Amino acid sequence: MSSKDRWNQEEPLEPDQLDEVVPLQVESSWQIPEQPGEVARRVVDDSQAGWRLDQFLAAKFPQYSRVFLRKIIQAETGVDVDGLHGKPSFRLKPGSVVSFRVVEPPRESPIPENIPLDILYEDDDLAVVNKPADMVVHPSRGHWSGTLVSALAYHFAGQLSSNRGPARPGIVHRLDRDTSGAIIIAKNDQAHAGLAALFETKKIQKEYFAIVLGNLNADREIVDKPIGLHPRFRVKMAIAEPTDPNAKPAQTYFETIERFRGFSTMKCLPKTGRTHQIRVHLTSLGLPILCDKLYGGRAEITVEELQGKVDRFPKKHANGQEAVAQGRLLLARQALHARKITFTHPRTGQELEIEAPLPSDLQNTLDALRQYRAL
Repeated sequence: MSSKDRWNQEEPLEPDQLDEVVPLQVESSWQIPEQPGEVARRVVDDSQAGWRLDQFLAAKFPQYSRVFLRKIIQAETGVDVDGLHGKPSFRLKPGSVVSFRVVEPPRESPIPENIPLDILYEDDDLAVVNKPADMVVHPSRGHWSGTLVSALAYHFAGQLSSNRGPARPGIVHRLDRDTSGAIIIAKNDQAHAGLAALFETKKIQKEYFAIVLGNLNADREIVDKPIGLHPRFRVKMAIAEPTDPNAKPAQTYFETIERFRGFSTMKCLPKTGRTHQIRVHLTSLGLPILCDKLYGGRAEITVEELQGKVDRFPKKHANGQEAVAQGRLLLARQALHARKITFTHPRTGQELEIEAPLPSDLQNTLDALRQYRAL
């Protein structure tokens, strides 16, 4: 295999790993003499052998976020190793020379926005916020405003951790855009490091509430199936073969709360934190989350559908577009809510159990199920 072939072997990376802490020391910004437009060259030493290219650059040029550096590498115009271009995941060897054409650091700090926050708990070190559905945690393509970090930047100005860079102040973990519920925010770097260690050692317990299509045969079920990228659809994850080298182990405990005709409510306790884990594992059980368009095929449900007055799954129009259900809309996002989070306070040692009440759309759907779909 040629050096160029090895360069182009990509190692899939989970979204939450994009900004993992770089081991060892990073260079301080005042140690970087090169100006924008100039080519900076750094030699890989023995202690950095095996580092990913984006990890190495983030350590050598700390004024840039790792996500930004990945984009520069992927553009194949500003970074090379020994004269070759390639992937962010390329593993470096001692003695290799990494060249980087210095550019102006982007202004990645979020713009503070006066967006109301439902704060469930707060002290000097951390806060727990009840994130609404349809809110992205941090800026991304197509979602530059209205994010949780913009709201945090306004409400906690100057009181957020910086461990994950200027684009994600205070963010320790994530929730999907359409998943509501409890999310922990770090207000200083020490608290962030302590919370990150708790997540790493699986000492933070998260409990989710879900409304699903169908009924579990047993009252409880444990799904222990690895998760990897979907083989055809880049935006989806899937149950992977155990032999897949890029698959990640994933375990989720499920317990039925209530049963209805054609529906159930479930308690979900993820033991690992893979992307879309609960959604993928429930789908593998034949119980897709209600209104989860990505994994269940439908993005909304109405009162009339629960009453049985119209087809629950309307057919598509002749042009292939999904028919919109007629009636009083109950729910228009995946029925998944991070209901409770339990952990030990990283500084005080206090045991905290913080619960986020069900939002109105899920409560209304639950009330309708009890009224129209009771067994």
